[in-house]
Amino acid sequence: MKEIVLSTENFDTIISNPDIPVTLVDFWAPWCGPCKMMGPIVESLAEKMTDVQVGTLNVDEYSEIAQKYNILSIPTFMIFKNGNIIDQFSGTMPVDVLENRVRQHLG
Repeated sequence: MKEIVLSTENFDTIISNPDIPVTLVDFWAPWCGPCKMMGPIVESLAEKMTDVQVGTLNVDEYSEIAQKYNILSIPTFMIFKNGNIIDQFSGTMPVDVLENRVRQHLG
């Protein structure tokens, strides 16, 4: 599944989708070096893990959402289930670490 570009218009609908077990959201910005490093990793995870949704949110374009979720550093990742945050973590990591973090919330 391709990653979903999140915005004010679709954010709540995507994270609340009852047909998807979990949604991983990558809060990022184009000027952020670590975010640029994680971009291909997040994209790879989205293609590999077809049983989850993976969304990306540009915190510069949608600062109101970043503020709502108290995003203080980027990249920050949140895992949502039925619209609720079930995990949150920040920083860079290899794809297998990110995948394991998401998989622990499946099932």
